[in-house]
Amino acid sequence: MSTQATIKRYTLIVEKVSSVRNPSIKEIKDYLEDHGLDISDRTLQRDIEQIRYEFGIDIIYDRLNKGYSINKEESINIDSFLKFLEIVGTANLLSDSLKEGKETLNYLSFEAHGNLKGVDNLKDLLFAIKNKRFISFIHHNFVSETSKSYRIRPGLLKEYRGRWYVIGYLNKSNDVRTFGVDRLENLKIESETFTNSKKQNLATLFEDVVGLNYTEHSKKETVTLSATPIQARYLKALPLHPSQYISKETDNEVLISLNVIPNYELTQQLMMLGENVKVIEPKWLADEMIELLKTALKRYKK
Repeated sequence: MSTQATIKRYTLIVEKVSSVRNPSIKEIKDYLEDHGLDISDRTLQRDIEQIRYEFGIDIIYDRLNKGYSINKEESINIDSFLKFLEIVGTANLLSDSLKEGKETLNYLSFEAHGNLKGVDNLKDLLFAIKNKRFISFIHHNFVSETSKSYRIRPGLLKEYRGRWYVIGYLNKSNDVRTFGVDRLENLKIESETFTNSKKQNLATLFEDVVGLNYTEHSKKETVTLSATPIQARYLKALPLHPSQYISKETDNEVLISLNVIPNYELTQQLMMLGENVKVIEPKWLADEMIELLKTALKRYKK
């Protein structure tokens, strides 16, 4: 069976087990069949084992409830796993199409040039994270227009809006910093290793925020937005945050709520939505958006 089909099976299995309480093997197979995949019990069991050992998603059988569940304490982030499979699946699909003829490239259009700058460092950075190796590099700061040398204990690679970032602890301290991979120079993977506390999980720092900035406000709040019905369709298809939900919907307005720590990236996303979205709560964020819009208007008046 093709790699594409295998990736699709893995994705559907994890989706089913994570979205339904203790589905039976028959329910999982029926879900796969509904999506055009008819497999045997043996193949399904083998897939579950491969998902566990190759990708770190611990799918276990609950004899009491006679169904399957995911041991989240022993598993990697499920959303990251599904996103990874989506990327790999897309790459395989395009690769297969390209093999059929080079004219395939005439039908593909990618975003602005330069978005992939620095990706050649990803393999080395991933190696350093997995093997707990110190790294050193020179980083260029866009704001101050300066370059500075850093040494960190890397712990996470994060993608945001088409760019990759490496997050880690400065040298031997507990200060967390984020660096754009496209702005790293003279990257060196050192031989010295480090040990982090089991309680340290950098990924959790970003669970309650949009984007990369988690330090502006420490308190998680319910952010309620008023969106036009047309804009709401786009937000339903591409949520601003996993916590997003519809709190009210009429013919003229859709109220969308997020449980997040408001930050710079959230306000930037809201600014991009223009007149189609208005912040209702919290009031301080609505006031901040008003001031940002006033500043933008002044720039046009000049």
